[in-house]
Amino acid sequence: MPERPTAAMAMGADEAEAVLPPELRARLARLTELHPEPLTGPLDGPAARTVLARTDLLVTGWGCPALTADVLAHAPRLRAVLHAAGSVKDLVSDALWDRGIIVSSAAEANAGPVADFTLAAVVLAAKKALPAAAAHPAGRPAFRDRQGADGRTIGVIGASRIGRLVLARLRDSGRGHRLLLHDPYVREDDAARLGAEPVALDELCRSSSIVTVHAPELPETFRMLDARRLALIPDGGTVINTARGPLVDTDALTRECAAGRLDAFLDVTDPEPLPAGHPLPALPNVLVTPHIAGAQGSEARRLGAYAVDEVARCLRGEPLLGRVTAADLPRLA
Repeated sequence: MPERPTAAMAMGADEAEAVLPPELRARLARLTELHPEPLTGPLDGPAARTVLARTDLLVTGWGCPALTADVLAHAPRLRAVLHAAGSVKDLVSDALWDRGIIVSSAAEANAGPVADFTLAAVVLAAKKALPAAAAHPAGRPAFRDRQGADGRTIGVIGASRIGRLVLARLRDSGRGHRLLLHDPYVREDDAARLGAEPVALDELCRSSSIVTVHAPELPETFRMLDARRLALIPDGGTVINTARGPLVDTDALTRECAAGRLDAFLDVTDPEPLPAGHPLPALPNVLVTPHIAGAQGSEARRLGAYAVDEVARCLRGEPLLGRVTAADLPRLA
């Protein structure tokens, strides 16, 4: 790589404004010979190919097309892709790994906002906020839950980057929660360090009044919360999903919530978005948000800052904190 490598940005126009505001672009321009305008459309046109032909480092984000073999064929100097967003599954290709191109993701920077969103949902769930809010306009007496917001048994599915942050926030909340964890890759001593008890998924569902999902979308996690497991969650329980919609059986959850047995806070659904007129969002004990748990608005700058820090580390020859390899990909969100 040359002493002062060239760099380009590739992402949606709105995303570029949010993720890489002027001060971050200025820093990136001090580190590299930066192409001033982001590539905001397809990467197979003449203009994009002209830029890619001289690009050593590519900072990508939401809206960047997949880096296919055809795209990479016109980027002979490309050595590293620094993704200023979370998942890279829709970005990478076999051709990229075959070329030995380094890939980094800012998923760590995105994890904090998701964990904060989840913690807020846990508090609202523990206070039974959705049933209380539904009762209030009708003039019914304020809902009072005898258990209250402290001392709940909370089941966390997946000790992912976000799942671990959620466990830490719950452990340190001072609310005396009992934390259960299901993750087949986590040893008992590791779970103990996270403040959680490792349990089988059925036991987690059977014992938890709040179940929050933080596992990756894999063939083996498809509808892991199916009708049978949802039925194990005690009456009055809550399901929180900020991971991926297909991990929960939407039809089964709709039936449970429509019956009033379970509540739900869903930032992701299957399908996403739900079709117009779907009954789930209209239920008074369900809150569906449009995939906003991750970095939004001013938070998005965290992603760009992380990616620019990765560029600096790359130029210093240091290991990248967010590096993703082909071997990692199957277990990532």
